[in-house]
Amino acid sequence: MMIRIAMVALLAMTAAPFPLSAHTPPKQETGANALPQSARDAAATVDGFHDALRRGDTRSAAGMLADDALIFEEGGVERTKAEYVAHHLPADAAFSRVVTSTVTRRTGGSSGPLAWIATEGRMTGAYKGKAVDRATTETVLLRRVGRNWKIIHVHWSSGAAT
Repeated sequence: MMIRIAMVALLAMTAAPFPLSAHTPPKQETGANALPQSARDAAATVDGFHDALRRGDTRSAAGMLADDALIFEEGGVERTKAEYVAHHLPADAAFSRVVTSTVTRRTGGSSGPLAWIATEGRMTGAYKGKAVDRATTETVLLRRVGRNWKIIHVHWSSGAAT
């Protein structure tokens, strides 16, 4: 329960800098260089998770998730790592292997044992005979466990690219 409270508090603290207007934001530096030093190791874990998915290495991808990981994807919820591994992880890996994902903007931060990485991007390609061209957003919360970061929450969303 304390993890969930900390996640909500962290999200509330980080939501304030994002404007709610519908204007085109200024161009920002993309990739890991746009992140403060304190969040770069956490971002490397997020990147490692996506790299494992692209390679179809579901075991390595699962190893980067905390046992109590909470996954939100397109309105669905998986409440533990075991639930995600048993349901959507294989399909996410299959999708990631054939669709190209590009990061267009990334931000993040950390506070003590918690970090957040927010990524905007685009996915293009084809999956199961259907064209894919989606604008994507991803928010990942991580908890430091020893010297490593573990993913405790992922929220994925996408819409038609414009």
